[in-house]
Amino acid sequence: MRWGTAAVVAAAAAGTGVAAFLLLGRKASDGVVQPGTVEPPPPVTVHELGPGRVVLTATADTVRRGHYALEWGLGGHAVVGEVLGSGGGRVTRRLERAEHGTLAVGTEVRLTPRVLLGDPRTALGLDYAETAVPGELGAFPAWRTAGIRGTCVVLIHGAAADRSQALPVLPLLHALRLPGLTVTYRGDAGAPASPDGLAHFGETEWQDVDAAIRAALEHGAGRVVLCGWSMGATIAMYTAARSAHRGRIAGLVLDSPVLDWEESVRRVSARTGASPMLAELGALAAQGRTGVDLAGFARIASGADLPAPTLLLQSPDDPISPWAAAERLADGRTDVVSLHSVPHAQHAALWNADPARYTETLRRFLTPLL
Repeated sequence: MRWGTAAVVAAAAAGTGVAAFLLLGRKASDGVVQPGTVEPPPPVTVHELGPGRVVLTATADTVRRGHYALEWGLGGHAVVGEVLGSGGGRVTRRLERAEHGTLAVGTEVRLTPRVLLGDPRTALGLDYAETAVPGELGAFPAWRTAGIRGTCVVLIHGAAADRSQALPVLPLLHALRLPGLTVTYRGDAGAPASPDGLAHFGETEWQDVDAAIRAALEHGAGRVVLCGWSMGATIAMYTAARSAHRGRIAGLVLDSPVLDWEESVRRVSARTGASPMLAELGALAAQGRTGVDLAGFARIASGADLPAPTLLLQSPDDPISPWAAAERLADGRTDVVSLHSVPHAQHAALWNADPARYTETLRRFLTPLL
């Protein structure tokens, strides 16, 4: 235990009592150890509506460049694009489409990266098959999209997300004629639960992705590319290090990977309004509840075991995954890692910030691996 951490623990225990201290830490850790939990972004108000435009309360998120969704009520969903103007505490954005619900002046909405909803057919018009990957805990739902290439792309969503996170890259796979397998892992809706009901930050979830690799190989793939977002990217790194099939991994795409476990857990807790001390307690509680091996995690994050070319996509402004950790990984494995910066983007929302550039970067990486 670091001296600073020990001091925080001692101060918290002395100030609140041991029982209250443990309760505070456990509560602060729930957002990172409970699968599928996420603190929703704060709501903003729709002030005006016009043909092809919407005026929102100006915040750091609503003035951000790119394409995002507005969500409200029970299933309300619209898509906004470029910023058209701002001032007076308001921002005007292009309203690209309103798909579900009625968007009206005065509506409280939340800005999210979920531009595409549903499955590959309903969201993109792409044919797919709903399948299940047999794993050690049971059957894991997956989408299988067709392609004639011998390399299959296994797509792994992040924590507090679902398979729809992979939808923006499926048109590129279709254009490159690459088959895809968009997977779930323990704790996901419809998938088997982890035995203790907790997320383990890749230490156990990698086995479910390994089962997906096996399924892809049995389905005719000669090699696989692992493509993950946030904790899904970290799971991909665990899989690449530990899989018996690591020799068949042709490449990795890591979008906003969690590489500094302690700092990311503290940042997640802080985003829920926790004080620095409470965020530290949350990190300690998360470590204790899950038994995460910090030394093993650090080795994975260093990239020491990366077996193939790796595209690392990261925002210097990421509020969850520190940019410095991405730089350390890239600097430590210059032989295989290519780091691409996406400025002013949110965590795991790099495609949203600049869809065309993101897609082109991914195309250039994947093409030599066909």
